[in-house]
Amino acid sequence: MMSGLRKCLVVSVNTVTWLQRRCFRPSRVCLKLELKYETDRYNGVLVDLAGMPHEISDIDFDKLLTDSLMSWRSERKSNVWMKVPMSLSSLISVAGHHGFTYHHAEGTSAMLKLWLDDSRDDVTPQFATHQIGVSGFVIREDVRQLLVVQDKHRPHTLWKFPGGLADLGEDIGDTAVREVYEETGIHTQFISILAFRQQHSQPGAFGRSDIYVICRLKPLSFDIKPCISEIRKCEWMDLDRLRNEVSSTAPLTLRLVDLVRFGLDSGFDNIDICGEEMLSIYKGLKYKLYHRPLPSTWKL
Repeated sequence: MMSGLRKCLVVSVNTVTWLQRRCFRPSRVCLKLELKYETDRYNGVLVDLAGMPHEISDIDFDKLLTDSLMSWRSERKSNVWMKVPMSLSSLISVAGHHGFTYHHAEGTSAMLKLWLDDSRDDVTPQFATHQIGVSGFVIREDVRQLLVVQDKHRPHTLWKFPGGLADLGEDIGDTAVREVYEETGIHTQFISILAFRQQHSQPGAFGRSDIYVICRLKPLSFDIKPCISEIRKCEWMDLDRLRNEVSSTAPLTLRLVDLVRFGLDSGFDNIDICGEEMLSIYKGLKYKLYHRPLPSTWKL
């Protein structure tokens, strides 16, 4: 049946129905077959090759893709997104001959893209431009101490705050709580965001820029049980001692210590950035908006 794709033939209704259920559909231009697709809100084409028969040859796929692109261009589609499972990775080179390039790859599939609109420049967005790192600033307010660590796998021994990269779909506060527990054994509660840093050309970020969010956490336990595979040292350290150990403390850490000292002396309502859950315009979804709290004396 696949060899029949090499010609523009009149096919039986039953054959077209079978193909349409899989990954093809008859073109409106003629009785050619084209890849089954969906249209996004930007008039782009979304193609998923997951249903493509594994036995399809490069020649058959090339013919199918040629006919599909001709149809999409005639319909003035803006661009094509094509998701290719690893099991059909041989088809990527065929798509490459038609101008497709990689957009990203994740898990067991690659996403290719092709810009079709010759009237304007390619405006498809890049894949993720940043990675998100989160650290927990755990404060014992009664004794003015912070939870600090030294990483085992870094060449330098600077004191820092426990943290790591956020997982996909994980809230910032949840990342901070999880990372602190995994690295130090301390249970905490998320209170607020103190600050965030943006850095480009970050080593080890796979060519992405880096956003690093520092969260203020309240300790719910105090007995340290550090992760022996990641942490060289871990302790509760006096604020003044950490501030004075300039040679073993990063500039970012010093600035954050100053913020916390100010918060302890003047109230954290002067520096906290708090999260508020809001309803999204997309039905059934919510998000968190982070901002400085509105004054209690301010009226709507």
